[in-house]
Amino acid sequence: MTGGRDTTAAAAHRGDVYRRIGVEPIVNAATTMTYLGGSLMPPEVLDAMRQAAECFVDLYELQAAVGRRIAELTSNEAAFVSGGAAAGLFLSAAVCMARDTQDGILRHAELEGLPRDFIIHRAHRIPYDSAIELAGGQLVEIGSESGTTEADLADAIGLETAGILYVAGAHLAEGVLPLEAVVRVARQSDIPVIVDAAAQLPPVENLWALSAAGADLVLFSGGKGLCGPASTGLVLGSRRYVERFERNAAPRQRIGRPMKVGKEDLIGILAAVEWYLRQDHQALAARYEAMVEHLVGWGRGRSDVTVTRETPGQAGQPTPRALIRLLPPIAGRRDEILAALRAEPPRVELLAEGHDALYLAPETLVPGEEGIVTRRLGAVLDEIAAVQER
Repeated sequence: MTGGRDTTAAAAHRGDVYRRIGVEPIVNAATTMTYLGGSLMPPEVLDAMRQAAECFVDLYELQAAVGRRIAELTSNEAAFVSGGAAAGLFLSAAVCMARDTQDGILRHAELEGLPRDFIIHRAHRIPYDSAIELAGGQLVEIGSESGTTEADLADAIGLETAGILYVAGAHLAEGVLPLEAVVRVARQSDIPVIVDAAAQLPPVENLWALSAAGADLVLFSGGKGLCGPASTGLVLGSRRYVERFERNAAPRQRIGRPMKVGKEDLIGILAAVEWYLRQDHQALAARYEAMVEHLVGWGRGRSDVTVTRETPGQAGQPTPRALIRLLPPIAGRRDEILAALRAEPPRVELLAEGHDALYLAPETLVPGEEGIVTRRLGAVLDEIAAVQER
């Protein structure tokens, strides 16, 4: 989701702050990728962050106050702002491993003797689960291509089990237990359930539905669907676990100190949550559909590609995107096309798929940029065809 930008006078100078140091901005049609900056923040968030930068404040008080307000807004028992969703996963592991210690603080020197195993479905292995290992945890896989049973999960739980990591998203649902079943088995042994839902907005209901389903800790990225600061993440869930995050996190000299969240980010993510909850989500969905239909209509006029509407989104969220499949004679030239789209302004980023296809995601496009994408893509395809004919 884009937060919105001025499309009038300021549009001509958009990106100049980057160009002055030799970096040309990108029209992001790939989705809310961290390497592209996540999402664009709306004016309300930017203004809140500017005001936050104008004075000093006690960060302990601010973190607690922001957490209380976000918990209230999202109907959760408690909330904590982490330095990104991956930092939230790291701190979740720390909190779960130290859950039975007297002070709830994880110290690497005391890891021996603590429960360190985190159970995860084999189908849920993602690059970000290494944050568990970074904290000192160990991943234990369950399930197979043929599926997973509640008995598989129950058999994996033992004295060394610190928690269960469940990765949300329709794209990872095949062969895994539903969250409700995971929670049911976990409750029998009092094992906490962590849900990584970093990119699972929309739907907006996930902000409360996943914890209502019994998850103890639910993690979101602040810089994706929420359109907040890219360096923030939300941790929502039960007070029993969330209240221990502060003991392990910055500004304290604890294991989470390197994952600092500043006063501007704390106010920025709060403003983003307030902004997101005010949005007309049906209207946003309709805007995304219109952008995808623009690409589909453009594709009908060409003989070198086919363009179809696809769901779900890149991270399994219920958003549409356009699948652009390359046909002969340009099939197999996907990487050349991607490089050409990036080579000169306006630079365009699409998401590669397979060997001969590209995806366009509408949620990171400012209204009107879908036209820039089709013009640039059409020009690149025509140039490639012209070279082939020579």
